[in-house]
Amino acid sequence: MSDEAIHRELNTLARRVRAEAHRLHPALSFVAYTLLGHARATGGCRAVDLAALYQLDKSTVSRQVADLERRGLLEREPGGRGQRLRVTAAGLAELAAAAAGQREALARRLAGWDEADLRAFAGYLERYNATDGTVSP
Repeated sequence: MSDEAIHRELNTLARRVRAEAHRLHPALSFVAYTLLGHARATGGCRAVDLAALYQLDKSTVSRQVADLERRGLLEREPGGRGQRLRVTAAGLAELAAAAAGQREALARRLAGWDEADLRAFAGYLERYNATDGTVSP
């Protein structure tokens, strides 16, 4: 498969993931889901860490965090500058609902795949996602 075909398929996958996420859970954007998911997985994090991790502008993360706080899905732990963000009980419920819908949709899409194909696909995704994107000399 050529680089062009891989590029095309990755773009198709990205568009599909975003559209499916919005269709399954319109109240929680893909970015909001991602930020909440990371805060849950790490037990809390700083907004600046989210911006660095996902290579987002700090103002973008700030707007997303403000919206999630306003909706009661995320809260700041007491403290000074660089406060840690923690997912609330309501945020955990939103994440669980969104994840359940996404897993069901994924299961439907992969229903006809055999176990060897699923393992290979997962392995390729893990390998791709583990690469930092820098080019060796």
